[in-house]
Amino acid sequence: QGILREGLEDVTQFFKAHGSCRLPLSPSLLVKGIVPRDCSYFNSNAVPLKLSFQNVDPLGENIRVIFKCGDDLRQDMLTLQMIRIMNKIWVQEGLDMRMVIFRCFSTGRGRGMVEMIPNAETLRKIQVEHGVTGSFKDRPLADWLQKHNPEEDEYEKAVENFIYSCAGCCVATYVLGICDRHNDNIMLKTTGHMFHIDFGRFLGHAQMFGNIKRDRAPFVFTSDMAYVINGGDKPSSRFHDFVDLCCQAYNLIRKHTHLFLNLLGLMLSCGIPELSDLEDLKYVYDALRPQDSDADATTYFTRLIESSLGSVATKLNFFIHNLAQMKFTGSDARPTLSFAPRTHTLKTSGRIRDVFLCRHERVFNPSKGYTYVVKVQRDNPGEVTFVQRTFEEFQELHNKLRLLFPSSLLPSFPSRFVIGRSRGEAVAERRKEELNGYIWHLIHAAPEVAECDLIYTFFHPLPRDEKATGTNPTPKPADATWARSLGKVGGEVKLSISYKNNKLFIMVMHIRGLPPLQDGNDPDPYVKTYLLPDPQKTTKRKTKVARKTCNPTYNEMLVYDGIPRGDLEQRELRLSVLSEEGFWENILLGEVGIRLRDLDLAQEKMGWFALGSRGHGTL
Repeated sequence: QGILREGLEDVTQFFKAHGSCRLPLSPSLLVKGIVPRDCSYFNSNAVPLKLSFQNVDPLGENIRVIFKCGDDLRQDMLTLQMIRIMNKIWVQEGLDMRMVIFRCFSTGRGRGMVEMIPNAETLRKIQVEHGVTGSFKDRPLADWLQKHNPEEDEYEKAVENFIYSCAGCCVATYVLGICDRHNDNIMLKTTGHMFHIDFGRFLGHAQMFGNIKRDRAPFVFTSDMAYVINGGDKPSSRFHDFVDLCCQAYNLIRKHTHLFLNLLGLMLSCGIPELSDLEDLKYVYDALRPQDSDADATTYFTRLIESSLGSVATKLNFFIHNLAQMKFTGSDARPTLSFAPRTHTLKTSGRIRDVFLCRHERVFNPSKGYTYVVKVQRDNPGEVTFVQRTFEEFQELHNKLRLLFPSSLLPSFPSRFVIGRSRGEAVAERRKEELNGYIWHLIHAAPEVAECDLIYTFFHPLPRDEKATGTNPTPKPADATWARSLGKVGGEVKLSISYKNNKLFIMVMHIRGLPPLQDGNDPDPYVKTYLLPDPQKTTKRKTKVARKTCNPTYNEMLVYDGIPRGDLEQRELRLSVLSEEGFWENILLGEVGIRLRDLDLAQEKMGWFALGSRGHGTL
């Protein structure tokens, strides 16, 4: 901090002597001074500086940049240029991935400037709002976006931006082999746009712990990201859209494999350590798999998504990074509530005289559950507000209060664990009574507890609370924006069917809207096909089994070889969706028969087919 102050004094003297200068980051940026109170430093290895300059334009905002010393920013510039080219390719093909691409400029050996993106936060800061183990939880990103986008249409737009930008980041970071991915160099804007920063490791040059690679997953895609996409903890048809976007973006880049190899090849002699020989170029060649067909590449990238989503190593890496960063956190840092955009106090909000938990309501967005409506009465006569809080938010308040006060000053919190279904009506009613007692004792506790900022922030109305006095909201499915209503008991299956060189190709892509099993649990679905007539059952083909989902993704190719075109006209594709039941007989969830003569297979046919009882399907 002392070194920073001395350096800022030198910069202030420079501006007094010279009046103004242009920032190297972009010649169009003209600045006339520095704002010391807005300047600080980051806690990463190179300790980059966060600088704020006064804009010469009186109507312009201050210009914020990061100055780094100790990293070769030429590598960052090159990586950003490659991502910029990828983005141009996608846009030219009519696919806007909502990518955030910032400026970066190397001003000398091992130093340079990086543009700061406003209204953005690192995943680490978002996750630790839910505690140091926040990287293992599914809700932090969704809750943070909900906090900054309280209106339903705003939140839907933010989720849409998240789906597109997350898909673009997955493809770009995989193709370029960007490593050292932890939650401090992945950022999220309040508008839902996700982007990566700090490209000190690329082309597969991962950091090592002994003989173990730190980056174990193909790219960063974790369950909290999937939670935002699905609108909850179960797969929805939004996830189908995400997978399709990833595969489409990947295949578009693969068409330009030689462009990327040539551009990177030109840089082999420039002295960047991680781009110095043909092995580095081979990494990109292997990642783009130019020898594969689009269908094979789609299957390949779908497996990468599944592998990344199932990787515990990424979350463990995030958690270790959270622990490592704790030593930099000052003891004066006060706990805040993850769902409240700003802190409120007794002075700013007015003294709370009484609180009463009126009722519970069923909610469906962002996930199914119950919310509790609390009536808050203040000292001002007639000032009554209603706020909605979930059980998890009450629990977060209690956990944060325990960081500030000894347990002897706090009332006991109702148990989270219940026998039976934890979201049932009876449980919600019982919790209502317990929470009522808890909040009454809380505001009648010792003054240092009852009047603390956490409690006044908790009971301060949020934009969503304006609806608390209304009736129950109409249930809206999590994927209402992305998928049309099904209206089919058995759901639908998305297929891509093509015929070439006496081979019939059936790509089983997704299924949506499967019915749950009779016991209420989600099925373990898989797809089985026959090419009828088939008296000997020799044309049976099967996909893998998806676990506990009504909306599985497969992207698996089933191939029938040696079928002449004339024979094709007489055949029918019989597709069944079954739930694997272990030792018991598998349960039929729906099936469809497709007469191949009804399809013009001169070109690929892709679409959704209705599943039902035995009958002929329509596209």
